[in-house]
Amino acid sequence: MEPHHTDISDELKKLEHITNTLGGKVVHVRDSAFKRFPFAFIFLTSFGLVATLYGFEKVIDQIPYFIENPHMVLVSGIVTLIVTGTLYKKLS
Repeated sequence: MEPHHTDISDELKKLEHITNTLGGKVVHVRDSAFKRFPFAFIFLTSFGLVATLYGFEKVIDQIPYFIENPHMVLVSGIVTLIVTGTLYKKLS
């Protein structure tokens, strides 16, 4: 015997309710942790950003073409920003 359309619909509604309930709890825990330790989160976020940029700098410093042509790093960065911005606009 095949399940009725209403049975499937009811089960999907139950699943959606459970997902929303769990999602709300996760957001609450995340928000309360940020409220309790704002400086820790700000420090860790800043460290992550700076470490990433510093890592990119070190990688770029190892590419001979960019060492000999530092202006091409700037051009490459600008082209990358234009391409990603255009892609973002098309996907939005």
